[in-house]
Amino acid sequence: MNKKTLAVVTFYINSGEFYSKQITNMFHDSLNVKTYCFENGSIEEGIDADLILILSYSLFEAVKKHVSNNSEIIVANRTLSKDDFNKLKKLAEGTRAMLVNVSAEMSMETISLIYQLGARHIDITPYYPGMENSTMLDIAITPAELKYVPSYIKQIIDIGNRMLDISTIMDIAVKLELDFILDSKSVLEYTKHIAPISYGLEKMIGTTNMLESQLNILLQVFDDGVIGVDRNGKIISFNENAEKILDMSRERVFGKKGEELFPQIPFGYTLNTKSPIKEKMIKYNGYDVIVCVLPITNFNTIYGAVSVIKRFSDLEKKQHKLRTQLIGKGHCAKYSFDDILGASQGIVKAKNIAARMSKSDSSILIMGETGTGKELFAQAIHNCSKRSEYQFVAINCAALPESLLESELFGYEEGAFTGAKKGGKPGLFEMAHMGTLFLDEIGEIPLALQARLLRVLQEREVMRIGGDSIIKVDVRIIAATNRDLKNLVDKGLFRRDLYFRLNVLPLRLPSLRERVEDIPLLIENIKKDFTADFELSEDAAGAFLKHSWDGNIRELRNYIEYLANLDTKQISLKDLPFDFKVPCKSEDMSEEQLQVFDRFINYIRYDTLKYQFVLEQLDLAYKEFKKTGRRSIVEAARNNNIHLTEQEARRVLLELEGFKLAAISTGRGGTKITELGKAILRKLLKG
Repeated sequence: MNKKTLAVVTFYINSGEFYSKQITNMFHDSLNVKTYCFENGSIEEGIDADLILILSYSLFEAVKKHVSNNSEIIVANRTLSKDDFNKLKKLAEGTRAMLVNVSAEMSMETISLIYQLGARHIDITPYYPGMENSTMLDIAITPAELKYVPSYIKQIIDIGNRMLDISTIMDIAVKLELDFILDSKSVLEYTKHIAPISYGLEKMIGTTNMLESQLNILLQVFDDGVIGVDRNGKIISFNENAEKILDMSRERVFGKKGEELFPQIPFGYTLNTKSPIKEKMIKYNGYDVIVCVLPITNFNTIYGAVSVIKRFSDLEKKQHKLRTQLIGKGHCAKYSFDDILGASQGIVKAKNIAARMSKSDSSILIMGETGTGKELFAQAIHNCSKRSEYQFVAINCAALPESLLESELFGYEEGAFTGAKKGGKPGLFEMAHMGTLFLDEIGEIPLALQARLLRVLQEREVMRIGGDSIIKVDVRIIAATNRDLKNLVDKGLFRRDLYFRLNVLPLRLPSLRERVEDIPLLIENIKKDFTADFELSEDAAGAFLKHSWDGNIRELRNYIEYLANLDTKQISLKDLPFDFKVPCKSEDMSEEQLQVFDRFINYIRYDTLKYQFVLEQLDLAYKEFKKTGRRSIVEAARNNNIHLTEQEARRVLLELEGFKLAAISTGRGGTKITELGKAILRKLLKG
């Protein structure tokens, strides 16, 4: 492949050689570097290169007429070496110095750079050949232009030739398709020895709070626009980030009045009053933009101003992420739609619908049996949405008692209750600001808490427990349930208004029974997770396809893990877990009842005691013609030394109703055992 050519165009020979050497040291033999100068007339030969680098926009028109093809011209961003910048940092607060350079434009450009790097503790006056200097100063700062320093200067600080900023190196590499250079040792070493032009911008914005100051320094990296104007308000510097934020190219703005192009930025006020604008919010092209304007003065003489601009949305985004990390919570979504495996019609349809839903901000209600991958879908939706750069916060509403669930969702202030954390704690709604909050098992939220949740969804604001201030939140809600919420609404167990608020975009996930053709693919994928190398016999593979899969993919995963630990290469029918075997028939149970019993046992296999106990209490109440509910059941459990909370009892009753083993009445009707429930209980008691 032919090597690309870069032309470096400067006024003076020394400058051209300096920057050509920098570039050659990094790109080595990957790039031809040619130098063209006005000083020796080499520019007159005409420029033939793939890319042209100039040091100042003032060269643009002069260079353009010497270009023999349509090569792109880029203007270099320049900075200082860390060692040279440290010379300036060591100067005392309030030090007055002149900046000596070859022209007014170059002097102002260097002053803008120094201030941009954060050395605002120095009061700098520009000085250049031919300028009348009415102020006698003792200190001169110069970028290797010692010959222009006045003779009366007592201390000279030579900050050397300005170096190419890493952003310019990146531009050259990308535009010439030499991206691999950016990973080279020479570029990494170069980066260590320069002061990046985004460093220290926080000092220009200023703050009074130390913690906020330290945080905001981090927030300044890469996203600031910098505009420099001379004493007449004409733009003399305009960096790439200013181009992006203000959607205006350097070619259009250079040399024009700043306030005419950007009337929202108060250059005139600062130039007329010599007063800084430390922070001002303006509207530009529909965006909120934070602006500060800093004067370049010496005593009562103003020589120009520098403005630093940042889109507020960018600042808010970084503040949210960093503050989330500072308080010790880092929530993220790991999965995408590519992680959801399957080619069956049901799963493909669900993925397609979910992908379309991800483009919206409306609430989503994911419905499906336990183990169908509801959180997997929620994470994929988040990662495919415009909120993907923000937090994905998930909570299982059935896992916590009501009081703890409330404090987790809404947060609390210090002293709100006994045991409240010092300083309080933000709730999950706050943590999910600008992102997604996933409420799993939403049907388990107590009615009292449902009312508060509904208010947050309607008003988009929260109040911490024990607090008196409103906190605005912008959160996308994804809820999930394995219950029939509409049925719960009809029974008065779930608020109708909350149901309709959540069920804006319903998404139903297919059970594994409805997508049996995906089982072989899922088995092979799960085997990789356990580094298992067993093979299923034909009979065993057939048993997998015929199984009821009430626990869906979670159940399938459990069985694959079990088989992986058998250390058997060939899995036959006899090696399968007992759950696969056809249950023995019983004289007092029909075939249909036996099938329900089999599914029920598979579902509760790790918690049989609690379900059997609840069925026994319902059966006892039925025999004694009494009404019973979760409070009575919890009290009976306590008397029998069985740990069962009210929320667990409520969940068990709802699940029994789901299997049609119990019927929950509205109001104070209590819960009754069904005929099927009695048959299942008899089977359980027989063992």
